[in-house]
Amino acid sequence: MSGLNTLTIADARDKLRSKEISAVELTEACNAAVAGSDALKAYSVKTPEMALEQAKAADARLGQGDAPDLCGIPLGIKDLFCTKGVESQAASNILAGFKPEYESTVTTKLWDSGAVMLGKLNMDEFAMGSSNETSAYGAAVNPWRRQGSDAALTPGGSSGGSAAAVSGDLCLAATGTDTGGSIRQPAAFTGIVGVKPTYGRVSRWGIIAFASSLDQAGPMTKTVRDSAIFLNAIAGHDAKDSTSADMAVPDFEAALTGDIRGRKIGLPKEYRLDGMPAEIEKLWADGADMLRDAGAEIVDVSLPHTKYALPAYYVLAPAEASSNLARYDGVRYGHRAKLQKGEGIHEMYARTRAEGFGPEVQRRVMIGAYVLSAGFYDAYYRRAQRVRTLIKKDFEDVYASGVDAILTPATPSAAFGLGEMADADPVKMYLNDVFTVTVNLAGLPGVSVPTGLDSQGLPLGLQLIGKPWEEADMLNTAYALEQSAGFVSKADKWW
Repeated sequence: MSGLNTLTIADARDKLRSKEISAVELTEACNAAVAGSDALKAYSVKTPEMALEQAKAADARLGQGDAPDLCGIPLGIKDLFCTKGVESQAASNILAGFKPEYESTVTTKLWDSGAVMLGKLNMDEFAMGSSNETSAYGAAVNPWRRQGSDAALTPGGSSGGSAAAVSGDLCLAATGTDTGGSIRQPAAFTGIVGVKPTYGRVSRWGIIAFASSLDQAGPMTKTVRDSAIFLNAIAGHDAKDSTSADMAVPDFEAALTGDIRGRKIGLPKEYRLDGMPAEIEKLWADGADMLRDAGAEIVDVSLPHTKYALPAYYVLAPAEASSNLARYDGVRYGHRAKLQKGEGIHEMYARTRAEGFGPEVQRRVMIGAYVLSAGFYDAYYRRAQRVRTLIKKDFEDVYASGVDAILTPATPSAAFGLGEMADADPVKMYLNDVFTVTVNLAGLPGVSVPTGLDSQGLPLGLQLIGKPWEEADMLNTAYALEQSAGFVSKADKWW
């Protein structure tokens, strides 16, 4: 049966339960799509045999009436998630050939739900990047192209492979991780939905760490409803993760009524950047009008410390990365450099890390070591932590005033071309995160919803920022925005 790979989770769930299709048929369709998608470089590892075995088991559960929402649903898994016996190397040469002997909590929950793994997905090395160009596998490619052009575009990063796979119908949904926008930015670039939950809502255990106080796993899906279904499956307390919140998980899908009458939505004036493209301004204004027409009250709000978010983030994230990546030394697992005659352990450390880490990871590790050093800790790291506290208080003040959610652009532009930023100052690339990093610094939930196309036919997204632990309310507002926008465009298949 052709075209099954284009289904949403919700539609596939209904067809599986009604026996209209089988999990094996659905998985075979996705396996075929994956096999013919090498031009997108979305998958770093394909697991078609494993997928079919999981699909057979899912069909057995469906036949017995034991069918969780994700039972039989084929998924792609970002390479940052450890999957037992399957290569998990964070798109880095330093972890080449690493096959964990354990499963991350998120993927354990997915397999317990009966989900199917099609393979591991490409990403920026150790999740450091905004374009998927730092990957040891090579850059993933956006399924979308500019009108009249064959130029390859970035799917965003770091979850670029996940975004490309979902947008290109190479899976029904995918896992992503978001440290400074790495779910929401690629979702916006590829015309899909991406959710970054409240910090602590989803376990980080078994996810290869970048910046531990900022990282959060979440779903990347074709619709808001699919994200709600997915989030229900992976959220919850995990005793193995000390940062996991012991809080009840609501039924996110049940919250999707689309009724947002009386909700108060804030528009932060600090997000109106100098030089913002007119298309982004219009998209934002149109999104506000859609929510107003749905019954919400639109108010202007102020987040005064927003301008300090990027500098603070690019002190704190590299600092945590330098500590987390210190474990990759060539001693216990992963790549180990060959030593020259007379070289010792220190040379082995240095040579291993120089060979194993790419330029962007090396840059961030060095920045992190610098800001944590004795002479600069107070000047940079401690000051950045104070700024982070002020940014968090900005959001608290806005929500305390009665605002229910905040609407902003998801990205400052549509997807740019692969290689276009190769010679740019790294700071210019970091500006891709200008609308998203505040959410991570404050530990808040955020969602990117596709709402329009730019003049070149590329997708654009809007971001909703919710109150902590109120993903259900945020997703309902996102659902109302999705319904109003009516975004149904797909990339023309060229791969």
